[in-house]
Parts: sequence; C-alpha cells; structure tokens
Amino acid sequence: MAAIARAWSWFWLNPWVRTATRPPVTLPLAFLTLGGFVAGVLFWGGFNTALETTNTEKFCVSCHEMRANVFEELKGTVHYANRSGVRATCPDCHVPHRWTDKIARKMQASKEVWGHLFGSIDTRDKFLDLRRHLAEHEWGRMKANDSLECRNCHSAQSMDVAKQNPRAATAHETFLFTGEKTCIDCHKGIAHKLPNMQGVPGWQ
Repeated sequence: MAAIARAWSWFWLNPWVRTATRPPVTLPLAFLTLGGFVAGVLFWGGFNTALETTNTEKFCVSCHEMRANVFEELKGTVHYANRSGVRATCPDCHVPHRWTDKIARKMQASKEVWGHLFGSIDTRDKFLDLRRHLAEHEWGRMKANDSLECRNCHSAQSMDVAKQNPRAATAHETFLFTGEKTCIDCHKGIAHKLPNMQGVPGWQ
C-alpha cells in the first residue's frame, strides 16, 4: 500500500500532470473557445472520414470472408453488371443513406467485426453452414426497416408499372403500393445465392 501511495503522490506532484490538470488562469476565454471549436472540427472531420472510409466497397471486401463469398456471388447479378452501367455496391444495399440510420447500422455492424476477429465464417464451409442464419438475420433487419436500403435507389413513387411485366406490376400494385409487403418479402436472393429455403414463410 505504501508503494502505491508513493506512486500516486509522485504522479500528482509531477509538473507535467499538474500543468495539464490545473485550471487555466492566464488563457483568455476567446482562446479556449477557439481551441474547443478547432478540436471539435478536427474530431468531427476525423469521425466522418472514418465513417465514409468504412462505407465503401473496397473496405467491405478487404475481409476475405466477404471477398471470397458474397462479393463473388454479387458479380454474377444484374446489380453488379447490366446494360445501364449503374452498379450497386455493398453499402448501397446494406447501409442506409440517412445519417442517423447509417450510424445505427454501423453500430449493428460491430458484431460483424467481432465475427471477423474470431473467425466465425473464415472458411467456405463455415460460411455455408451459417448462410441460412445470416440470410434470415439480414431479411429480418430489412423487413423491420421497410427495406430502407432498397429504397436508396428504388422508389415506389417513381415506378412506372406500365413498363413492368404484368406479374410484377400486379404484385407491386397489390402488395408494395398498399404497404402490405415490403421489397425484401419478395426479392430475396437478388444479389447473393439463396440458402435452403424450406420453411421460409411465403416462399414457394
């Protein structure tokens, strides 16, 4: 105990510690205000830079779990290559555009970082074993937010059902426009291969 007391005493008697913890008596209020403002701008700029860096396809596929599995599947779909040349990237479908929703999604994604660190799906076999669970988790999330990520690009208000095939037009008018269903209810497997769909409600 005496050693701890001596160390603690030395800490607080250290001139650098005393300077750093002592209230300023000579700095003007304007300087402190300006310093706080600059520090806030630097923090906010750094935070947003980090946020946007993690919101890119390059970042998403930097993990081999994503690059070797779902990204390879995406390459074979119309969302990756099509006649218009417009391509959806990972964040377009998995991260909302509105700032508050984006922050909430990033907080949820912390679990994915945990999975990466502990190798939850670090092999193809592990990924395939968990595919149904992962898919159901994502379907549930998108169902709960009314397919918010789909609506990043696809707006029901902008749909011209006259240019859709009769089956799609009827489904959209009956279910989507009335709010009875949301995009993910019908459009599973449009960017990644489907798991075993036996027992999935509404899937035939």
